[in-house]
Amino acid sequence: MRPILLAALPIAALLSGCETTGANYVPVIDGAVGPNYQADLAACQQLARTQPALDDSAALNTVAGAGAAAATTAIIDNSGTNVLDAAIIGAAAGLTGSALQQQANKQQIVINCMRGRGYNVIG
Repeated sequence: MRPILLAALPIAALLSGCETTGANYVPVIDGAVGPNYQADLAACQQLARTQPALDDSAALNTVAGAGAAAATTAIIDNSGTNVLDAAIIGAAAGLTGSALQQQANKQQIVINCMRGRGYNVIG
């Protein structure tokens, strides 16, 4: 069970770094912002929040991660519960990858929305 816990730590740390990304992203604007900036930003962030935490590919990525890790471990070192541990870690990695991609999608929604409202978003 120890390998699973050790693998969970970097995944949890990676996800905790998402606080200022995704729907909470505050874009860098080139030039002056008008009096409606805060309202526009809040509306764009709310639009991004309407998107699900995981998209349709999350299940496929989870299964693919589990299968790849289990198969590789079975070939290299098939002893004890190594294959099961690898499958669990692979599934967690696949799910984490999907969650991070959806965070990037939400960030892009905020950027596109702010550009659509006339702001010169540079990052």
